[in-house]
Amino acid sequence: MTVTVGILYPGYSAEDDYPRLEDQLGGGVRLPLVHTLMREDAHRVDALLDVGGEDVLADGAALLAEHAPDAVVWACTSGSFVFGWEGAHAQVEKLAVAAGVPASSTSFAFVRAARALGIGRVAVAATYPADVAERFVEFLGRAGVRALSLTSRGIVTAAEVGTLGEDDVLDFVAANDHADAEAVLVPDTALHTARLLDRLDERLGKPVLTANQVSVWEGLRLAGRTATAGLGALSRSQPVTQ
Repeated sequence: MTVTVGILYPGYSAEDDYPRLEDQLGGGVRLPLVHTLMREDAHRVDALLDVGGEDVLADGAALLAEHAPDAVVWACTSGSFVFGWEGAHAQVEKLAVAAGVPASSTSFAFVRAARALGIGRVAVAATYPADVAERFVEFLGRAGVRALSLTSRGIVTAAEVGTLGEDDVLDFVAANDHADAEAVLVPDTALHTARLLDRLDERLGKPVLTANQVSVWEGLRLAGRTATAGLGALSRSQPVTQ
């Protein structure tokens, strides 16, 4: 039986990770993607609040309807955690109503992925400016996930993040681990990581959770499907219901 997880993705940067992840999952999963409106490509709080606005996501959900998704994921970390814990909950609740199926966002995907792996202490390697990255750390803290370290690369646009090459990504993540962290979180769906999941885990000797990876895992979780390959450490995780 094929499961369809609809992906709402802001703008254009690393959207090609999703067909790649679909291939890596080995069949039985469809990941149709709709590009949502991005009036301004900027990792800046006011711009991100607009990117994740209710009207923007509702319009995206309407476009996904033709694919008859079993679940929908708002694949934007910064465009969800920037609303705060309660605001991010309200965001996905409204999205679920608009889509008519269970919905979530990348921010909650990180939280649930950490729980599935039994992880409570992390290092965060963020491409965002510091003020935005700090909001992600606050979001994790509300879920009981403690960030032992935070690195902010300071890149303003998703488009620029999407140009980073594989070696640059590997080196950036490896350089910003913390010895006591149980995992490293890399919270930007604009970053290409789909082909690097196993290499990242092997290089750091611990799970590395990336935004596009956890987004797909969360969508599958909502649809009642468990991935056994193609999603790095999450292919070996335990189911999470909350």
